[in-house]
Amino acid sequence: MTPATTTKTKHSFGAEFRSGSAVNTAITAITDDLKKHQAKITGVRGPRDDAARVSFEALMEQFALVRGRPLLYPYIGSGLGNGPFVELADGSVKMDMICGIGVHFFGHGDPDLVAAALQGATGDLTMQGHLMANEDALACGKIIREEAARCSNLKHAFLGGSGAMANENALKVCYQKNEPASRVIAFNHCFMGRSTTMAQIGDSAGGRQGIPLSTLVDYMPFYDHAMARRMSAGDISGPTRVIDMAVWHLEQYIQRYPGQHASFIFELVQGEGGFNTALPEFHHALMEVCKANGIAVWADEVQTFGRTDRMFCFDALGLGDMIDVCCIGKMSQVCAALFTDEYNPKPGLLSATFMGSSGALNVGRRVLERLRDGDFYTAPDGTPGRIAKHHKMFRDHVGALIGKHPDWFPANHRVVDLVGGFGGMVRFTPFGGRKDAVLALCKACFEEGLILFYCGHDPYHIRMLPPLGIMEEKHWTTVFELLERAMTKIASTMGPFESPTPRPIHAGGNH
Repeated sequence: MTPATTTKTKHSFGAEFRSGSAVNTAITAITDDLKKHQAKITGVRGPRDDAARVSFEALMEQFALVRGRPLLYPYIGSGLGNGPFVELADGSVKMDMICGIGVHFFGHGDPDLVAAALQGATGDLTMQGHLMANEDALACGKIIREEAARCSNLKHAFLGGSGAMANENALKVCYQKNEPASRVIAFNHCFMGRSTTMAQIGDSAGGRQGIPLSTLVDYMPFYDHAMARRMSAGDISGPTRVIDMAVWHLEQYIQRYPGQHASFIFELVQGEGGFNTALPEFHHALMEVCKANGIAVWADEVQTFGRTDRMFCFDALGLGDMIDVCCIGKMSQVCAALFTDEYNPKPGLLSATFMGSSGALNVGRRVLERLRDGDFYTAPDGTPGRIAKHHKMFRDHVGALIGKHPDWFPANHRVVDLVGGFGGMVRFTPFGGRKDAVLALCKACFEEGLILFYCGHDPYHIRMLPPLGIMEEKHWTTVFELLERAMTKIASTMGPFESPTPRPIHAGGNH
């Protein structure tokens, strides 16, 4: 690994200690021993024995008691993994294709990242904050700032401990800059986090049930590829019609509430909403309206960050010059709200006791270095990076599965393709997108040894956020062998599956 001490000054006893032979020899010994134990984890397997199974069930019951409800999946890790494979406390091994909803891009137990975490643990602070921080925080934030500044007008990165907190900070920045504007605009089916305010902005009735609504939100339709295909007529293309409709819709909100919108939150690729993508022209057209009306353009990249054809999705879509505020998180280990000089807030608005643990800050720095210096993104000459190559592998495997079992994939008028997503955000739509079938498939996959999750709402999709930082082509074969076994079980108990009835198209206005 690249030692964390390379980013530090050499003028203190602390630097001497952390760069000394005792620390680094110990870290090397630990990571060498880690690799020996990881070598035993090479594939999916069941629990060690019946005693391990019984003990694990007791742990699950304790966990349910502590948190007040059972875990969604019977997952309690042993603390050891090897790339895409992770060992549970009963000695069983699963293949992880969701990675904590996108946190573990380099898989489980990556020795380089373990070494970074150990280096962080040698510092005097377990948690760092905005009152007391070490150089770990500076090193991490500096890379985020520099990479953002390469492709946008973003100049500052304010670190925080969670994606929801980064979003809260971004919202405060937008409110302050555009006061007294108090409304926000977001897309249908968006997800912003689980704080009180973010739950109100997120378009999920269940996520805000019982919460008093104090945040004023106007919802915009997200780009609909299926509708664009069906709306082509005459000299006007379907995509143009859909974009024009969205612009008209946005202008109606602005006319209804003049001067009252502080920000428009752009989920450039919708995560929980279904890994929905949009043409860059769609986002650009709406951003232009925002710019003309003094509304902050806020890119929510907590899930997209690092996962598309560029480090920032707004860069991959050519939108960097339009962004005023941006939030990142998940694979970066620590989260951040970024903003331009124009949106740099007044003193006192932003602070936090915790910005992240010293271990997370060191691991985050190392993740950012590897993303920056690796072969993950599209090269300047247009050569696809590793993420794009893996995206194609995923599509090819789903295509083969559809060809082999077409009855598992009835056509759905609500999606253009049964397989979709962008970069390392991938999904497919089995069983007509029926909620009961998709959720049952998630659990059946877990039983077979494959961890994945769902997204979307009518239709529902199977989604993966795979550890593309360490995945190999052969791993996809294993993934789809396990998936096919699970789908066979669901098809035999829940089929046959039919295509949903098409809904009529509503143009939404004459413009």
